[in-house]
Amino acid sequence: MLAYITRRILLTIPTVFFVTLIIFVVIRLVPGSIIEKMVAEFSGGYGVAHPNVASIKHELGLDVPIYIQYWRWLGNLVLHGNLGNSLWTGTPVINEIKQRWPVTFELGILAFLVTQIIALPIGIYSALRQDTWGDYLARSFAIICIAVPSFWLGRLVIVYPSIWWGYSPPVMYIPFNVNPIGNLKMFIIPAIVLGMSGTGTNMRLMRTMMLEVLRQDYIRTAWSKGLKERVVVMRHALKNALIPVVTMIGYQLPVLVGGAVIIENIFSLPGMGRLLTDATTDRDYPLVTAVVLIISLVLVFINLLTDVSYGFLDPRIHYN
Repeated sequence: MLAYITRRILLTIPTVFFVTLIIFVVIRLVPGSIIEKMVAEFSGGYGVAHPNVASIKHELGLDVPIYIQYWRWLGNLVLHGNLGNSLWTGTPVINEIKQRWPVTFELGILAFLVTQIIALPIGIYSALRQDTWGDYLARSFAIICIAVPSFWLGRLVIVYPSIWWGYSPPVMYIPFNVNPIGNLKMFIIPAIVLGMSGTGTNMRLMRTMMLEVLRQDYIRTAWSKGLKERVVVMRHALKNALIPVVTMIGYQLPVLVGGAVIIENIFSLPGMGRLLTDATTDRDYPLVTAVVLIISLVLVFINLLTDVSYGFLDPRIHYN
């Protein structure tokens, strides 16, 4: 397994390289440039040309072709571990990321936990009680979770409770180490909204896989031995049924990270998603590239964990 993990890690190097190259080029193709925004601010927004445009470009390192800018950035990253400085504030990009990543991490973890806590038990129950009223209700709930867009539901959660009951989720960020209860109250609603689509998908997949596994011969043998339902499900059926579900979870984790961009803006959470949105709006090229690089590394790591987990769920799987 160690050789397999080493090969996978080595394969991430060209993947991350191409990701940074693509985002480095694409963000500069977005209409409008940081120079135009700076000139507009310096001139009071009236479009008056600033006399030092060339010096601004030179100071920001934007007066050279894009491929030279990229090799400079890549060289600083590889040789010095430097992600660059913000073009607006001049502060190191890594400092901005250090302040924001705990918010996105907490939101993603809570959304993941909420998704699995709801989806897996209900999916198992729905399979064991196939074609009963409980099964019908669970399947209907799963379809609703899949069909309702998270951004629309997030808006409803903010607007209607404030109209009906005078309640709205807190908008001022509360650090966990300052007030754990207040922090969880702030994050639990966005986490539920973010994880709804994954909840419905995992619920339906868990039900399908459990039904397939429960029809296998070794499960019939376990029933014939007089084993209790809990033992048959937990010891014999669940691990094999979980393999496709784990694959789906691996695909959903990037969606949670991407969905956090929208949810963080709706609920005013100062995380990586909101930082990426603000940096894109401001055309802060080093900040956008650094955020996308960090997210890409996290997603590659998640995919590696997903593949490795198969061997623990099914001992028949070997890594060559």
